[in-house]
Amino acid sequence: MIKRDELRDQVRATVGGLIADGLEAGVQVSAYLDGEVLLDEVAGLADRQTGRPLTADTPIFSFSTGKGLTATVVHVLAERGELDYDLRIADVWPEYARHGKEGTTLRHALTHSAGVPSLPADLTRADLTDWDRMCALLADATPLWTPGTAYGYHAWTFGFLVGETVRRATGRTLSQVLADDVAGPLGVAGELFLAVPDADLPRLATLEDRNLAAAMAAASQFMVNFDRIAPPGVRPDVALGNDPAVLRAEVPAVGTITARAAAKMFAALIGEVDGVRLISPERLHEATTLAMTGNDWAVGFPAPRGLGYQLQEDFFGASGNGGSIAYAFPEIGLTVAATKNLLSAGAEDPMEDLRRVIRSAVG
Repeated sequence: MIKRDELRDQVRATVGGLIADGLEAGVQVSAYLDGEVLLDEVAGLADRQTGRPLTADTPIFSFSTGKGLTATVVHVLAERGELDYDLRIADVWPEYARHGKEGTTLRHALTHSAGVPSLPADLTRADLTDWDRMCALLADATPLWTPGTAYGYHAWTFGFLVGETVRRATGRTLSQVLADDVAGPLGVAGELFLAVPDADLPRLATLEDRNLAAAMAAASQFMVNFDRIAPPGVRPDVALGNDPAVLRAEVPAVGTITARAAAKMFAALIGEVDGVRLISPERLHEATTLAMTGNDWAVGFPAPRGLGYQLQEDFFGASGNGGSIAYAFPEIGLTVAATKNLLSAGAEDPMEDLRRVIRSAVG
């Protein structure tokens, strides 16, 4: 049997030690087991310059962990019959049919197999926050492969491709569906954002860099297609993540979350939480069944994909550059989420270590 108090003490001590040693500024770690809170630990500061403390309800910009929010919105809409994974995107977005993309489906978009991961080398943050501009780029793009025959991480384009398809098919933005049909019913309004309302911007944690910039520079040097999916002007970094224009814009490849809200959302995907279950077991199975594997064109190594989620070992979910995770272990009823504001990568990022500790404790 899991020793809950011992696990909470261990996680609290680990996070506290990271803060005390200066290895982190502020950290949130949360886990649900069988639909109930297993742990919810918060430590450190949301802003070290002002001394503002980090609290459980302080949202933190969390890069690609936001893709988990976008995928969840699609599955909730599909559960209600408002979307079909095999919807041809051009049927609702006619301009997208250009250059041989008429057969591209929502399923291809979710599995990063649509063939449009690349962006112009001179793309700017102003471009990234211009919804119409980004959708026009995608509509005019020529796919790098026949959709569905290969896959490659659509780092930024994923959100616009899925988001515009949802908007055209339902008349609602991803942010609207997330707020009304996911965050609202789960009681976490104000803690799950794809686009942050102006009134909530002062509540956000302030990001700092530990070694993320260096990691992105290394990725640019050693991953042959990295600059094609993340051009220099929109490379994941602290400046982008602190930019109010980026934060308030609909950029659904990234998100702003609290760990407790993300853990609760994933718990409501795999079971019931406070009387809410977001999707059926049958849809969960379809969403988390291996859809694409082999070497990913963008990163050069295998990155197995379900319908919008990363698949690893016995869990699925999403993670983001800098140190954020939101995962579910459906067979044991566990979800784990963590985020922080001192951005790091590789061996300098302890969030995956915390995930392993919690998973091991549950058994």
